[in-house]
Amino acid sequence: MLVDARGLRFEVREGGPADGEPVLLLHGFPQHSGEWDQVVPELHAAGLRTYALDQRGYSPGARPADVAAYRIEECVADVCAVLDVLGLDSAHLVGHDWGAIVAWHLAARHPQRVRTLTAVSVPHPEAVGQALRDDVGQKLKSWYIRLFRRAGLAEKVLLSFDAAALRLMFTGLPAEQAAPYIDAMRAPGALTAGLNWYRAITPATYGDVGPVTVPTTYVWSTRDAALGGTAAHACAHYVTGDYRFLELPGVSHWIPDEAPAPLAAAIRDRVTG
Repeated sequence: MLVDARGLRFEVREGGPADGEPVLLLHGFPQHSGEWDQVVPELHAAGLRTYALDQRGYSPGARPADVAAYRIEECVADVCAVLDVLGLDSAHLVGHDWGAIVAWHLAARHPQRVRTLTAVSVPHPEAVGQALRDDVGQKLKSWYIRLFRRAGLAEKVLLSFDAAALRLMFTGLPAEQAAPYIDAMRAPGALTAGLNWYRAITPATYGDVGPVTVPTTYVWSTRDAALGGTAAHACAHYVTGDYRFLELPGVSHWIPDEAPAPLAAAIRDRVTG
């Protein structure tokens, strides 16, 4: 379905029982709402209604050119506006990668819109920010951010030699699983729009977000190439609501694709209490 909000047109994949508890799913980079395809069948079987949103820059009709348009505040406002159009005062929120960052900000700043939160891979932004300042291991893991913020250079590096570097990012996934994401990033303007999320990072992205009071589950995997254990284990300090931490041994960053069953179970358990 198409959702018009804030002067943009977002693509949303909906499914599950019409009267089920609403679950809004937010993807990360360099993916799209298809990353939830293996997760939602189990959520539907549990009676949940799902809405998987192609976020700003990923929906072709929601792809502004200005880098500042991708600041975290704009992305959070998008989700609130989409909820409004869907007729939802609140929803259960699930986010992976950048989708998790949006979800954390939304839960902290607009808790009345979030029934529960399931954050995948990326912990509370303040935990990330602290690790980026103090933890050598996290600094090394985050080296790619400097590249991604280099307009033109990053696109060239990622797409050269038949998108070899982009393919390398998906280490841990079979080639056939990664192919749809890579193909989508080849569309005109798509990769730049996705990279603009990195180029729009400000101190507010990982700054004074505030505690999350809603019931929260954080899911982290031990083979995550981007997020280390320091930030992951510090996440609990930034949640004052009921908190659960699920560690998936031997799983890469691409949890929804690689471990959909345990992730779906974690979401279901959080939503149903």
